[in-house]
Amino acid sequence: MTTNNEDWFDKPMRWAQLTLAENDPGSFDVDFWLDYFRRVHADGACLSAGGYVAYYPTDIPLHHRSAWLGDTDPFGELVAGCRALDMVVLARTDPHAVHADAAAAHPEWLAIDVDGNPRPHWSMPGVWVTCALGPYNFEFMTEVHREIMRRYQVDAIFSNRWAGHGMCYCEHCRTAFRAATGLDLPRTRDPRDAAWRAYLLWREERLFELCRVWDGALRAINPRACYIPNSGGGALSDLDMVRLSSLTPLLIADRQGRSGITPPWAGGKNAKEFRAAYGRKPIGGMFSVGLEEHYRWKDSVQSEAELRVWAASAIANGMRPWFTKFCGQVHDRRWLSVVEDIFTWHKRNERYLRDQTPLARVAVVYSQQTAAFYGGEQAQQTVEAPILGVYQALIEARIPFEMVHDSLLDAEHLAPFKTLILPNVAAFSDAQCAHLRAFVERGGSLIATYETSLYDEWGTRRTDFGLGDLFGVRATGPAEGPLKNAYLNPEPASEIAPAWLAGLEDAGRFIYGGYHVPVEAITPAYAPPLTLVPPYPDLPMEEVYPRQPHTDIPGVYCRQIGAGRGATQSRVVYFPWDIDRIFWEVLNADHGLLLRNAVQWAMGDEAPPVTVAGPGVLDVTIWRQPHSLTVHLVNLTNPLMMRGPFRELLPVGAQEVRVRLPEGVRVGQVRLLKSGDTPPIVEESGSLIVTVPGIVDFEVVAIDLERKTSL
Repeated sequence: MTTNNEDWFDKPMRWAQLTLAENDPGSFDVDFWLDYFRRVHADGACLSAGGYVAYYPTDIPLHHRSAWLGDTDPFGELVAGCRALDMVVLARTDPHAVHADAAAAHPEWLAIDVDGNPRPHWSMPGVWVTCALGPYNFEFMTEVHREIMRRYQVDAIFSNRWAGHGMCYCEHCRTAFRAATGLDLPRTRDPRDAAWRAYLLWREERLFELCRVWDGALRAINPRACYIPNSGGGALSDLDMVRLSSLTPLLIADRQGRSGITPPWAGGKNAKEFRAAYGRKPIGGMFSVGLEEHYRWKDSVQSEAELRVWAASAIANGMRPWFTKFCGQVHDRRWLSVVEDIFTWHKRNERYLRDQTPLARVAVVYSQQTAAFYGGEQAQQTVEAPILGVYQALIEARIPFEMVHDSLLDAEHLAPFKTLILPNVAAFSDAQCAHLRAFVERGGSLIATYETSLYDEWGTRRTDFGLGDLFGVRATGPAEGPLKNAYLNPEPASEIAPAWLAGLEDAGRFIYGGYHVPVEAITPAYAPPLTLVPPYPDLPMEEVYPRQPHTDIPGVYCRQIGAGRGATQSRVVYFPWDIDRIFWEVLNADHGLLLRNAVQWAMGDEAPPVTVAGPGVLDVTIWRQPHSLTVHLVNLTNPLMMRGPFRELLPVGAQEVRVRLPEGVRVGQVRLLKSGDTPPIVEESGSLIVTVPGIVDFEVVAIDLERKTSL
């Protein structure tokens, strides 16, 4: 889906989204919003247009006009005002529900539950949920999109809640699924059920077809326009992110804020996930100025400290900030100056935030197929939790890293990385395993955990690991657990113990995991730096003592492959237990140190692109621009880091930032973009050492580079 002159999508660096309530027309202040867009230097806008409610005078029967619309056109006024500000404009539609008159006239538009009943809306009485895969979207919403494009010539249409809510058993879905697969719609979500697997693939293909239909309808009217589907992204996303990336030049990461135990770096994680699938396409990092709790307090606002850190995490990880405000009325004004300050700073430093290339040499692989066909309804615990554990460990270790989508394991996509981490990526195809072997043959290193590669791409258990030859082990039985009261002994006599036990020198014994795979070695490896103390009773208290206080069972398998030396060495680490998942569950500091030490050992003698020494918890990223380097430091140090929102920002003290300089350049100006200060610097052995006096929420070290000239 590419056309000539399709360059508008890369222009906006700051986005404003206004999602109207039905009673906004005639009462909200259009001029206020246009003035605010101007003040925050927003160069892109996403505005409510139609679908469930039309905010313009639609001529399409059953396209529900706002009851407050009268003879006004608030969407048209906003579009005209944004065009006068030279802004890119997206029209927002929402096709997930219809009113009673449409439901009565077109029952074939409605989602049907497993018992054959139309699905009433879960929140709004008298409203009905639509089927995403049938004529409502393919026919009715196509006409809505055509009407919006014909009248307003917007740059794109962006749809929220477009992909459905749960399985639909309407006649259309039953007939179409049977015609495509020969099967009846499944009654289970078991990933081992053939009908469920077929349904996941059929539904995905049907939704991609819908994207193509809508996109084609828009481009037939305005060749520069396109359709942009909303997508949350990540391993648990139900649409293949790589395929989705081929459908549109711009994607929006709809991770609007945190709730419950969501960590403050989750927005940055979403940026990495999107970039892994979409490469260097622009990604809008949507954040809500309101709360994101399941109680849906949409008219309240988030604390200033929380807004600042959430936006900083997205910006530091490469996304373009995109604020969203529900309702045209401003009931609480406290967020306005905060977003204005964030966006104004972003505008002032835009040249350091565009055309960025990440310099991280470590990457975490995430797998949508593992989530779908191995994890199923338990994917949050078995697939996402290991990723979160690794992510938290790398944040604490201040190791810059990227993420890699498991369908992009070819040489080109893995070329930037020295070490790949596979956090229980259980489901790999033979071809994917071959890509990883080739990565190791080229000098790359691997760190894998638990059941990685023990299943094929459909979630069917293999007789042995697909990557067992790299791990140097074979499986001798099914996974065991939950384990209680199991431990690890450090083994200081191991040749690699100094690297593996860094920070744990005084530990006599530390905790093991909750689940493990029984394995045996098939290839010589280093003497293990950790050995297993098998589980023993935890009650009665008098019985709590190890029956085997020492074994020769490795707690980790470590190998060096090939004859390379130093930075070219290939090293493979395999943990036969769930160190990543258990770290996320209990956050034991020893597990975090072990994961850090594993990465540092796997990297061999290669110097990291940046190291940061100082107090606190920081999210560290490093980027190369055409004429500069930037190091982003997001201060996550807060008692509410793991259970927000932040109440206040707690500054951390001085940080020593050591940056490895590219060859053939010399350092020009060095500035701190948040404080505006010029920091003390020292050049030493191909590195630049910058002292950052302190960080409140966010700091960016900007290093201008100049080409060395020959004498």
